[in-house]
Amino acid sequence: MPPSLEEVAFKRRIDEIFTECPFYGYRKIAAQLHREGRAINEKTVAKYMREMGIMAIYPGPNLSKRAHQAGIYPYLLRNITASAPNHIWGIDITFIRLQKGWVHLVAVLDWYSRYIVSWELDQTLSMPFVIEAVQKAFQQATPQIFNSDQGSHFTSTSYIDLLKQQNVRISMDGKGRALDNIFTERLWRTIKYEEVYIKEYDNPRTARTDLTRYLHFYNERRLHQALNYRTPAEIYWEEKEIL
Repeated sequence: MPPSLEEVAFKRRIDEIFTECPFYGYRKIAAQLHREGRAINEKTVAKYMREMGIMAIYPGPNLSKRAHQAGIYPYLLRNITASAPNHIWGIDITFIRLQKGWVHLVAVLDWYSRYIVSWELDQTLSMPFVIEAVQKAFQQATPQIFNSDQGSHFTSTSYIDLLKQQNVRISMDGKGRALDNIFTERLWRTIKYEEVYIKEYDNPRTARTDLTRYLHFYNERRLHQALNYRTPAEIYWEEKEIL
C-alpha cells in the first residue's frame, strides 16, 4: 500500500529538520513539528525516522548495551586526521524525498578528498544496495579504515565479512561523539540543499538520473573551500598517484 499524503508530508518535513539539525532526536523533531502546528506524537516521529533510516548523530540511551553485541566495533578515529586518499572512508545512508514517496541513498566517501567513491539508490532500504555500493568502491581501491554508524546495515554479518575479506580496519561512531560522522553529514546537507530540495523528483528513475548528474558534478567540478578551491576528484586522483 502506498504511503498516505500525510505520511509523505511528515517525512519530507522530518527530513528537512534533520538535515538542518542532525543532532536532533525524535523528541526534538516532534517538538519542532508541534511548534509548527503539526499534530503528530513522538512515537510516530520515532517510527518514521526508523523507516527513513535516520538517527541523531549522538547515541541513544541504549547504545552502551549494544556495544557488547556482535557486529559492534570501536571508534578508531579519535584524534586521527585523514592523511591521504584511501586512508579513511566513511559510509552512510540518507533519505531522498520524491513528490509522492522516497528512495534511500548510500554513499562511500573518502574523508581526505571528500570524493564520493561509490553510491547506490534503493526504494526499500534493503541490505543488498549497501553491499553493492561497498563492492563497487572496492573495485576502485581499498581504504585502511572504513567508518560507519552502528545501524543494522553496518553491523550485519554480510557487511562485516565483506570488509574483513579486504583486511580493512572497521570503525564505528562512538558513544558521546556527535562529530564522528561529520563529513558524511556535510555531504548530505550539500546534496539536499543544492540538488534534492530544488528538484522535487517525480519518481525513482528521475531521482537516479538527476543524482547521477549532480554527484558527477560534485566530484568533478564543484570547488571546495576546505580543499583550497579544488575539486574532490583532483585531490583524490592526483594525490593518489603520488602515493
